[in-house]
Amino acid sequence: MARARSLSLAAAAACAASLSAGAAQANPPDTYGFGSRETAMGGAASATTRGFAATYYNPAALARSRGLELSIGYFRADHHMQINGADTGVDPVKGLNGGLVVPGTLFGMPFAFGIALHLPDDRISRVRALRQEQPRWEMYDNRNQRLFLAACLAIEPVPWLQIGGGLSFMSSTRGRLDITGRANVFRADDSELRHEVDADLTAIRYPHAGVRVALSDSAALAAVYRGEFQLGLDLSARLAGSISDLTTALFVLETSSVNNFLPQQIVLGGEWKPHRDVTTTFDATWIQWSAYVPPVARLDVALDIPPPDGGWPPTVTPPEVPAPTRVEPLRMRDRLVPRFGVEWRAVHARTADVFARGGYEIFVSPIEAQSGLTNYIDRSRHTVSLGAGVALRDLARELPGTVTLDAHGQLGQLVTSTTRKTSAADLVGDYTAGGRFIAFGLQLGVVFDPPGRAK
Repeated sequence: MARARSLSLAAAAACAASLSAGAAQANPPDTYGFGSRETAMGGAASATTRGFAATYYNPAALARSRGLELSIGYFRADHHMQINGADTGVDPVKGLNGGLVVPGTLFGMPFAFGIALHLPDDRISRVRALRQEQPRWEMYDNRNQRLFLAACLAIEPVPWLQIGGGLSFMSSTRGRLDITGRANVFRADDSELRHEVDADLTAIRYPHAGVRVALSDSAALAAVYRGEFQLGLDLSARLAGSISDLTTALFVLETSSVNNFLPQQIVLGGEWKPHRDVTTTFDATWIQWSAYVPPVARLDVALDIPPPDGGWPPTVTPPEVPAPTRVEPLRMRDRLVPRFGVEWRAVHARTADVFARGGYEIFVSPIEAQSGLTNYIDRSRHTVSLGAGVALRDLARELPGTVTLDAHGQLGQLVTSTTRKTSAADLVGDYTAGGRFIAFGLQLGVVFDPPGRAK
């Protein structure tokens, strides 16, 4: 018990620092889409998006709105990921999403402001401590467990051109843990320890911008840029006090890591209507995965425990300075992700339209073979999406506008393959991994008629 108490002093500080070794994260919309209509079309939406979802897919498209738009919905994705046939327990991603679009005119030129939010319903963000050697699904575990918030502006200088841009917001974390007091290594229950925890959140913003060009009534092109961001997680721990009046102890630990990294992206897309009731879309997204920063903490440790006069009692073993973390590089390759979508207006009546939608995405994993110490698991993915929607016009005199209800389902199938280790003495060894995720969402929206619309 005495030895355990003396070692617990260093362990308390080490626990605080270990929080910074969690897997890196990015946007939930990057993996699962944003908004039921756009997700049902495979995320191929840069030229066809509208409403609050445009804040992610293409801010320029906000300027297409002519009336106030309000939307709210719910989304959930469940994971079924296996390693050697055993489920790895990757948590679901779920929560509310929605937004607001406010259009207007500026010097006779249409413009619009939009804000969008994905709000997880069980946590705002998560940090999970994992060693480099421990297998983890790098693209699906911590990566999507966070809030997404964006605010954008768009203008339409001429009827065939929309331009827009905005910011997404995140917060970096700085934390401090102080432990002071007296530790009794002979009678642990008589120890007197005090602790203080302090944490600060600092806002970080990253840009995204887009342009949409209408070539005709049936065709349009779009280009979008999404900026890179890195969220730091800096934690420090300080332990100071006396040990059974034998000596003093000072333990200082500082750790820093990039807990959240999103590579920059460039999207080129198009929309083509071969028939007035059919819309086809295509997006190609270049993602700079080669700039990825490994989510492993850098440690700086100082330990000062002078031995007491006469040396340490035989029942007490003083702690040693932890060995520095050797960060293995994580090599990733830039990728081009193609997406395809289609929307069919199956019913067109005076008061209602009914839509059927589908989409497909091919995602080739950017992570190179993990044949050494690290085990950042990922697999190439094929994602199929289906959805339906209805638009109801002028339901009541008190509601002059259109009510939309959209739903989608999504299946992401990961290719099963085997990771083989170079060393026969590797602690994890060879393993076979694969799986899938299943997602669904509902979206309710109201588009109010602009003032002066003819009935």
